[in-house]
Amino acid sequence: MSSQMPFVDPETGAIDRNRVLAEAIPLAKLVGLVVAAALVPFAVVLLLGEYSTIGRGFVLLTQFVLAVGTGIVLMYIVARGMQVAEE
Repeated sequence: MSSQMPFVDPETGAIDRNRVLAEAIPLAKLVGLVVAAALVPFAVVLLLGEYSTIGRGFVLLTQFVLAVGTGIVLMYIVARGMQVAEE
């Protein structure tokens, strides 16, 4: 393992903004994809009403999509963090 810290420019000691953006953009895209996937059943809830039988099912589906999506995002963060630490 190297003693150099990730995302820090070794010459100046400042934060390497290009590297931070290179890591943040794919993460933001993944979060956006999860949100977009959750908006589909949520839009159905808004159209049908939260208190209808079908609406309640779509509320549960929205929560499920958000829960699974959050898990996927967290697994991505951990896996990418391990890769960055090895570099």
